[in-house]
Amino acid sequence: MSMFIALLHSIVLAPDRRVIMEDLRALAEELGYREPRTLVSTGNLVFEADEMRPHELEVALEEGFEEKFGKHVDIIVRSDCTWMALCSTNPFRDGSGDQVIVRVMRLPVDPAKVEALKPLMAEGQRIAVVGGDLWIDFAGKQNQSKLLSALTTKRLGVGTMRNWNTVCGLAEMIM
Repeated sequence: MSMFIALLHSIVLAPDRRVIMEDLRALAEELGYREPRTLVSTGNLVFEADEMRPHELEVALEEGFEEKFGKHVDIIVRSDCTWMALCSTNPFRDGSGDQVIVRVMRLPVDPAKVEALKPLMAEGQRIAVVGGDLWIDFAGKQNQSKLLSALTTKRLGVGTMRNWNTVCGLAEMIM
């Protein structure tokens, strides 16, 4: 049995309806996963499952989610080991926990696409690719940044963003 983290790209089903974490935990149990737990109300799920590849879990969770909630949502799954490795690679540890963001990618982000983001950066902002994931330090300018609106699936591929505080909170849940 292994521990996994699933990150939902969006939990908005309609303009006035969001997935509540109780329903997300129930979905995980219906799929046969054990000890499902959530962190904050933004689609972070920790659970135990038999040895499976993360991609198999992504497919099962995405299909189960669509069946239960009537909407496709991209879901990124990482094993506990790969999550801890991600935690150890933060290139901006000197940044503020709510301003340092990682875009956790299903497939490694294309460096050329990251290069195309650089003209959108505001002064003091930093970006780096580590292990295929895109790290961004918004340096207190997240809401003012043109960069934020460019971090889309259409532009970068399937992925979802979490701030450093959430990354660390998920790490604590699997330790």
